[in-house]
Amino acid sequence: MTQTTSAHHQGGTAPPAARFDAVVRAAVGQGLLGEDGPVAGFIDTEGVRASVAALHDAFAGTPEVLHTFAAKACSLVPVLRLLADCGMGCEVASPGELRLAVEAGFAASRVVLDSPAKTREEIRLALALGVAVNADSLDELRRIDALRNPGTASVLGLRVNPQVGGGSIGPMSTATDTSKFGVALRDPGAREAIVEAFRKRPWLTRLHTHVGSQGCPLELIADGVARTYELAEEINATLGVRRVTSLDIGGGLPVNFADETVRPSYADYVAALTAAAPGLFSGRYSLVTEFGRSLLAKNGFIGARVEYTKDAGGRRIALTHAGAQTATRTVLMPDAWPLRIGTFGPDGTPKTGPSLAQDIAGPCCFAGDVVAYGRELPELAEDDVVVLYDTGAYYFSTPWAYNSLPRPAVYGFRAVAGPEDGSGHDGPVTFATVRDAQSLDDIAAESGLAHADALIQRDG
Repeated sequence: MTQTTSAHHQGGTAPPAARFDAVVRAAVGQGLLGEDGPVAGFIDTEGVRASVAALHDAFAGTPEVLHTFAAKACSLVPVLRLLADCGMGCEVASPGELRLAVEAGFAASRVVLDSPAKTREEIRLALALGVAVNADSLDELRRIDALRNPGTASVLGLRVNPQVGGGSIGPMSTATDTSKFGVALRDPGAREAIVEAFRKRPWLTRLHTHVGSQGCPLELIADGVARTYELAEEINATLGVRRVTSLDIGGGLPVNFADETVRPSYADYVAALTAAAPGLFSGRYSLVTEFGRSLLAKNGFIGARVEYTKDAGGRRIALTHAGAQTATRTVLMPDAWPLRIGTFGPDGTPKTGPSLAQDIAGPCCFAGDVVAYGRELPELAEDDVVVLYDTGAYYFSTPWAYNSLPRPAVYGFRAVAGPEDGSGHDGPVTFATVRDAQSLDDIAAESGLAHADALIQRDG
């Protein structure tokens, strides 16, 4: 099953090819993209709401489910608050993400802490707040034994690695034989040790798994969830009590970066899980999900000004302000993370004309800072604008500080469609600041300006 993304505009829907055209033109017209703002990120707030609604609709027949958003996918407080307003919970994997979730207004009962290296202080704080905690190892369970207050409201679980294999992108696969995450379920003695861990701890009531994300097919993800479901059944049967009462099945729905269609859909995901583990949705276990990229990727884009163009060795290169600092994964792993590119003139209108093979390069001072190689695009020139589509998650929200380049501004937007011809080009676009662009003063302060003399030796 596939669906086509739309702008989710009031009064109509823009054609997929022109989904963000009016937004780019408005951003240029309002000065958000240009000489004073050479790169920025943009979030479609109505698109986010529609994606969350699609997730809830797909699980509508599930008796009890908590959908959490993986904060690492877009760790911006206004975006997290929007998701909370949509009825999402929040999955966090560090003390910083936990702080952001609290600031965004998520109730502690709707926050889940996952991390393979939790400190004692991190665990203490989570237990004090009443945040759910998934231990990543049997050793971490022993640490929780020592730190846990019997009165804590935290739901406590154990992450297992079902060892079902990896997808096409190794770094995104977390259920390989040697993954650093969870208790390796098929290792000798591991299954018995897990059952014993639950026997000793009546407060341990949840199993957690996450097979991976981009590059992992639905069948692999479903297989991992099914193995975890079977383990829950085994634990409860062996102990003779309903010890495991909930399953955190992670997230990881991959995103189609090739075109506008959303595939696979959340409905596809539920169908795959139903086929692999028919009892999963029976209500015997409450469920937790942890989606991130699939909720936001297609609801955001990066816009960047073309500063120069040049020819080198018979190749045309457009130098822009969007490179490794905002599209880190694409630059470092271009085959695994290819992005679609849009081209616009200085006034923000789509470029037309004959195509020319061009590299789209970024501002970072290393040769590999290229987001697209040899793309057939209308010829770019100084002051044009390029758009990197499908970058609403894991791109501009958590930039790399290479070369001390400033973090870009981020804006949320709402667009109203134009006339009933469906063009979507004539309606107004309104923007709200999500994050201000980082200033040079900010960069200096972050780089230790207050301690500038700390390493200078002085006599007397």
